[in-house]
Parts: sequence; structure tokens; C-alpha cells
Amino acid sequence: MRSTPGPDVGIITSGHDVADARLHKITAALQKRGLNVELWGLGDPAGGPAGASVHARNRGSLVRRLARTAVLPWRTSAKVVVTVDPDMIPITRLVTALRRRKMVADVHEDYGRLLRDRAWARGPVGLPARLMVALSTRLAAGADLTVVADSHLSPHQAKHRMVVTNQPVAAFLAPSPPAGEPRVVYVGDLRASRGLFDMVETIAAAPGWSLDLVGPVASSDRDRLEARIEQSDLAGRVRLHGRQPPADAWRIAQGAWASLAMLHPTPAFLEAMPSKVYEYLASGLPVLSTRLPRQTKVIEESGGGVLVDSVPEAAETLRRWSADPGELEKLRDHALQWAAVHLPATTPYDELAEAILALLKGRV
Repeated sequence: MRSTPGPDVGIITSGHDVADARLHKITAALQKRGLNVELWGLGDPAGGPAGASVHARNRGSLVRRLARTAVLPWRTSAKVVVTVDPDMIPITRLVTALRRRKMVADVHEDYGRLLRDRAWARGPVGLPARLMVALSTRLAAGADLTVVADSHLSPHQAKHRMVVTNQPVAAFLAPSPPAGEPRVVYVGDLRASRGLFDMVETIAAAPGWSLDLVGPVASSDRDRLEARIEQSDLAGRVRLHGRQPPADAWRIAQGAWASLAMLHPTPAFLEAMPSKVYEYLASGLPVLSTRLPRQTKVIEESGGGVLVDSVPEAAETLRRWSADPGELEKLRDHALQWAAVHLPATTPYDELAEAILALLKGRV
């Protein structure tokens, strides 16, 4: 029985949906250590991690986000507070210091480069956002634990820094052999720079194939996407599932023939390694990918996919696969074999949970 009431760990976010896969993975690892977790975020509370105390609101306006940023660090009574947004870091540092609580800053993207991908963040209008990112990166280095999703991410001089890469968690995946008509799947955020329209045009040029898009569509791209997939050459062949909790997302992927990872070579993606590629391989889904450096290395090493340079080349690959499914079967075998060797059963999320447990016990 606990000697003190309240949650052990509070995860707070002003910008992430409670169905976000990383939030689910972190929560599951903490719960495996017997820790009590509460989550404050956006969306439908039903999409949050099972067993956690989930508090969620609609996204709303920028003003509402600023209000959440100011209020959420005060709302949680947890002994360890985890924040996953750069704008949450300054106030969370202040609140945890005043309350003598522990703080974990999860820096899971290169926010500076990400802003360079967003038109709104350029020039004078984007200056406040750029200054916030710079300030938050410096303050993240002083957290009790600074978590980065990749070794190249800042801050590098944190007092206690841990790399927690976005590796697959087997409990959320649902590997299965291909079934039914030829179908590809994409799991993740959807916008033009992530290859959204390249994927759609690939399907348009590959008769007989369909596409399941699992993830939120950027508001700037939604109208164009909906208009395009309603045209006669794509009608009924592209399905939008929206954001889903990770277990539900990978259930949709069951029976798919292959997967897509067609990120553009933007500043935010050139050095990144999308977690979806690892999850595709672990699910036995051959990957059709653009030639970003780290994706290329993994796909060439695993033999679990094909690299393409254009939409016509991607469409030709799909047509070849439906004509000769034997090639897909070989790619699937290579993907599963590589994942079995290179993706360990113990994930970085388990190591993070151990580090947070050490914070709770005062060992750090």
C-alpha cells in the first residue's frame, strides 16, 4: 500500500493528443514498473493509455494552448513531471523547483529544424516560436532528466541525458501475413512534407492497389487531400482513419501487403530516423521508401524494402509486386529476420522507466 496518495508520474502536454504513440509507450513502460501515471493532453480521453488517469481537452486556439502551457504544470500533483513540448519547459522548470518535484524533459524532435519546415514560423512572425525553442532547449539541459529521441538532438550538455529512441513495442504491433487485395499502409502524421500527396499519387498510378492512411492530416493539406481522393481515379481506394491509439493503428495495418515512408528531404527529416520504419519491419511489412540517409541505411541493411526516387518509380514497384507477390514474400522474410536480431525485447522506454523510478527513490 502506498504511504502517500497521488500519481507517481504526471505527463503533461499542451500540443499532443493522448493517443500519441510515444505517450502510450512511455506510460506502458512506467506501469510495468508498478508506477501510477496520469496524463494531461488533447483529444478524446478514451484514446489515452489504458490504466492511466487521462485528462484531455479539445485542441482549440493558440490562446487556449498558451493557457494550457501556463496552467498544466500546476494541475498535476505527481512526484515526477514529464513534459513533451518545448513551450511547456520554462514554466514546468519553475513549478517543479518551487514544489520540490522532479522534472523530466522529453525532447523527441529537432524543434529548430522543424520550425524551418513550417511556413508560418519563418520571418518576423515566427520569431517568438524560434526564441521559445532556443530558450526551452537551454532549460531542458537543467532538468533532473533530459530525454532525447535521437543522439543528434540537443541539448548535448544536459546534466543527466538519456537517449530514448522510438523503437517498436511488441505489445502494440500485430504482425500478420498479407491478405485480400493489394493494400499499402502508412502510420503517422500526414502532411505534404511527409509524402502525403506522393503516396496518394502513387496509388493513383497503381491500379488494383489501395491505401490506408492512419494519422492526423495537417489542416493546411486536408481540403486538397479530400478533393483529390474523391476524384474518379482514386474513389474508394484511399481510406482516412485519423489518429488512432497505437494498438488500434497497427490492427488496421494487419493484412496489408506493404508500407510507405516517403518523407521529403527537408531540414527536419534529413537526419531523422522515423520510428515507423522500425515498426513496419517488425510487423513484416516491406517498406517502400524515399532515399533519406538513415532510412536508406536501415532498408539496405535489412533487405526489407525498396528505395525509390519518384512517384512513377514507386507506382511501378507496386505494379511489379502485385504481378509477382513472390518478391514481396522475400522482402517480408528479410524484414522479420532483421527485426528479430536488431530490435531487442527490452526497449529504451524500459530504461527510461528505470531512470524515472530512480528519481522517485532519490537515487539521482
